[in-house]
Amino acid sequence: MLKAPLADRIDQGRGVVPADLVLKGGRVFDLITGDLVETDVAICGDTIVGVFGSYSGRREIDVSGRILVPGFIDTHLHVESSLVTPHEFDRCVTPRGITTAICDPHEIANVCGIPGIRYFLESAVQLVMDLRVNLSSCVPSTHMETTGARLSAADLVPLMDHPGVIGLAEFMNYPGVLFKDPGCLEKLQAFQGRHIDGHAPLLRGNDLNGYISAGIRTEHEATTYDEGLEKLRKGMRVLIREGSVSKDLHALAGLLTERHAPYLCLCTDDRNPLDIGEHGHIDHMIRTAIALGAPPLAVYRAASLSAAEAFGLKDRGLIAPGKRADIAVIDSLEGCHATMVLAAGVVADDAAFAARGVTDPVARHSVKAQPVGAQDFRTGGNRVETPVIGILPGKIITEHLSFDIAPEDGDKRPDIARDLVKIAVIERHGVNGNRATGFVKGFGLQRGAIGSTVCHDHHNIAVVGADYADMALAATRLGEIEGGFVVVENGRVLAELALPVAGLMSLLPFEEVREKLVALRAAARTLGVVLEEPFLQLAFLCLPVIPHLKITDMGMVDVDKFEVMP
Repeated sequence: MLKAPLADRIDQGRGVVPADLVLKGGRVFDLITGDLVETDVAICGDTIVGVFGSYSGRREIDVSGRILVPGFIDTHLHVESSLVTPHEFDRCVTPRGITTAICDPHEIANVCGIPGIRYFLESAVQLVMDLRVNLSSCVPSTHMETTGARLSAADLVPLMDHPGVIGLAEFMNYPGVLFKDPGCLEKLQAFQGRHIDGHAPLLRGNDLNGYISAGIRTEHEATTYDEGLEKLRKGMRVLIREGSVSKDLHALAGLLTERHAPYLCLCTDDRNPLDIGEHGHIDHMIRTAIALGAPPLAVYRAASLSAAEAFGLKDRGLIAPGKRADIAVIDSLEGCHATMVLAAGVVADDAAFAARGVTDPVARHSVKAQPVGAQDFRTGGNRVETPVIGILPGKIITEHLSFDIAPEDGDKRPDIARDLVKIAVIERHGVNGNRATGFVKGFGLQRGAIGSTVCHDHHNIAVVGADYADMALAATRLGEIEGGFVVVENGRVLAELALPVAGLMSLLPFEEVREKLVALRAAARTLGVVLEEPFLQLAFLCLPVIPHLKITDMGMVDVDKFEVMP
């Protein structure tokens, strides 16, 4: 909806003429005082113009018995991790009350560069929700992986003044910041005075001070109360995260007090349609936090007002005159089930979604991996002592384990009895044909293989398996379907989801993607997999900026030493 003329906003706010729209009979949750106040809410175009009074409107909607809260703001996410296009993401989460989302399109940018970022900027103007973009700071995230694109400061600066851009996205290469890597400093210098988002898992003490001193304002990687408190005390806005894999809300819920709430926000980071359908999105975080004992005022402030303040979005976050008409009409503060949502004064219903424009997808046919066979998954070497990635369920941090695995005929083979299975990363951008193998513990895999091209953040092919031939079939099938997820057993594909947009996003409606994820999860369980979300867990095993042991197409990465292991 277009901005209403100034004169109309004044007149409708004064009540001298009927408002364009009035919500009548509900109670507004006032995030300044914490009071629930029965009042009309008058809206002119895309702007709230009247509260705490009585209004008449050209259109009136009865919301009696309901509570009105400001629309929720997801302060950090990757739309690509929802596995659907921005348009389908909009249709999936806006009816749940999420009216603003701040995305970092670095998943698609790692595949195709600036065209991927422009795809998001062009899509954003067509959506019902307000999708804002932070420009991807780390493409690639480190020097220890092969990507389809590389972005320098010179690539990002031309987009920094785009109206849909907030600032610089999560600066994952925190060692590059601390050791003053020239490329890192160039990007940070270019965005000084603008918003710079952080990403510094387990960073504490003086190193954290140095990182924040680079101008970094927000951070979503705190996984313990003490870590979150230290970051708050040092002036960072902490974004509490609850994704499909990274689940930090329970650990950080103690921070959600009315005293801390002005400096806390909520984010999902990476959440797929299956979890959104089963549990929810930011609405799920609100319900959970209140159930854990957090005061509702603190939680709803973090979900909207504090988020708006943290990212400089001064036009939203309150149900108050002059603010953007982003409103969730919910059943109760504890339940947080939206019965109606307005985004910039537009009711987020089927008609609103049907009226949107369309953006053509980019980065089709992006999986260009060289053919592989069973022999490509052998792991050589004479050393019996072997590094093993240890999965910590509900976290993207991994353990750096060590097991004795004796070579047999020049190959270290999977040891199912000890839950030691093969993991491989295959370069798929057509750059160098790299392949690397290693071991992982925690999947519970007994047979077969699972594979994915959602492989943070380089998005090469990642395969975990107990059988080499099945691993080869999984990799091959991913190329045939333009990327996605597959489950394979005994030479047969049991389930799959094609993600043809950059190997990351489906062109299907989110409901169909959800159904296919149910089938994939069920198929993975028949192989013995015990993880609730095995595919996104697999993706994070390949991200070399998250401690402690990871794998890329260049080999096993000791993240603490920030080097590829020999």
